[in-house]
Amino acid sequence: MIRLFDVLFSAVGLILGAPLLLLLTFIGLLDTGSPLFRQVRVGRDQKPFTLWKFRTMRRDTASVATHLASRSSITRFGHFLRRTKLDELPQLWNVLKGEMSLVGPRPGLFNQEELTRERALRGVFKVRPGITGLAQISEIDMSTPELLAKTDQRMLQYLTLRAYFKYIVLTISGKGAGDRING
Repeated sequence: MIRLFDVLFSAVGLILGAPLLLLLTFIGLLDTGSPLFRQVRVGRDQKPFTLWKFRTMRRDTASVATHLASRSSITRFGHFLRRTKLDELPQLWNVLKGEMSLVGPRPGLFNQEELTRERALRGVFKVRPGITGLAQISEIDMSTPELLAKTDQRMLQYLTLRAYFKYIVLTISGKGAGDRING
């Protein structure tokens, strides 16, 4: 049932959001010269997939977890995208393709070995990664791998259709601050 809502909401979001997506792409083109960012992430069953986002950091920024990146690498437009969570919109394509869900554990990088190990121990990779979830609305980011994996496990144990909609509504209404950035 959740997959049905994922497909429905991502398709509607991409269609109705097309003007906004085009506007953000144009502004991003002016901001960094390369508005879209793609990165290989750890997906369901620990299989790799390419995650899409709007670029929020300069193009020469190292490909590391957000909490390891420097705050100075984020552009002014990138700050806006992160604060409003609009940088996540291109992931609707990942959801539509079946690589992600709207709700699930945020996909990590393959070089985040501690997080990958903790999630594997807790069965977190049995599901599609998500755009949002309990950790995101609770402001738990990837800088605390064990806590994040435990929170993901707890979310999955109690993920009902009602909780699915709750996480989406709380995210859209601004709950959660996103990943921490170094000063």
